[in-house]
Amino acid sequence: MSRTHAKQRARVGIARLRSLIVGLLALVTAATATACTTDENRPDIVVTTNILGDVVREIVGDEADVTVLMKPAADPHSFGLSAVQAAELEQADLIVHNGLGLEENVLRHVDAVRESGVATFAAGEAADPLPFHTDGDNGPEGEAGQPDPHFWTDPDRMRTVAGLIADQVVEHVDGVDAGTIRANADRYAKQLTALTAWMEESFGRVPADRRALVTNHHVFGYLAERFGFRVIGAVIPSGTTLASPSSSDLRSLAETMDKAGVRTVFADSSQPTRLAEVLRTELGPGVRVVELYSESLTAKGGEADTYLRMMRANTIAMVTGLTGP
Repeated sequence: MSRTHAKQRARVGIARLRSLIVGLLALVTAATATACTTDENRPDIVVTTNILGDVVREIVGDEADVTVLMKPAADPHSFGLSAVQAAELEQADLIVHNGLGLEENVLRHVDAVRESGVATFAAGEAADPLPFHTDGDNGPEGEAGQPDPHFWTDPDRMRTVAGLIADQVVEHVDGVDAGTIRANADRYAKQLTALTAWMEESFGRVPADRRALVTNHHVFGYLAERFGFRVIGAVIPSGTTLASPSSSDLRSLAETMDKAGVRTVFADSSQPTRLAEVLRTELGPGVRVVELYSESLTAKGGEADTYLRMMRANTIAMVTGLTGP
């Protein structure tokens, strides 16, 4: 072998060695970064509904991981848990759930982990719950007098609950900075106070004789009580979407709407087309269905991807629906 050829082979060998060393260093760096970003000791808060999940994230910030079980645009009355999600409940430092029967397929899991010693907080039970109520004959079947779980439609109650969530995080979640949690909660409370003021001003444009609400199911009792509306009926005379309206229910609703001069129904955005078809068949032409985001946030980038944006979108839709021709 010539001396020139030997030198060339040596250079190739050195280059390969350098490449190997660089590759190994890159792998070590990536592994170190991964270990830092997936710290198993980082506290985890699990939240059942995406509305509460958004509020918890505003309060917690970067102080802990927040796992939300309910997907965007899901129905809190019917969503269930996978085996992985059930295991996440067991490993949580704190579980925040709505309670009052809202997450019907999840509450038994929450009850089970509570009995095993996991800290839980039922937001609805801490919100001074109202009983189900309607001013019409189309009231919630079998639920009159029972606590209404839909407290978040009143932003004042949500502000109270947000403060209590902050208390729970500071008390039960080790490793968080209490000062940061309190500061986040104070900042968010100011945003909720501003939301209430804006909603009051917006709803002030609705005349007194048009402040009657008909919804797809009984979900806006708290909003009605806070802002001076009357809930006169619902297509599904229940506090849950798992029930179904009968022909007699729809006839009763039609009579109630005719008596009150109401031709607008506010329905959850998940099934407005189907609901509109049913209403036009049973109640006749001229019934208008206005979409609201009543029980779930949209995916990120949507019109209602945060609690604040959801409440503003609903307020605009309600004012337009109640003041229009």
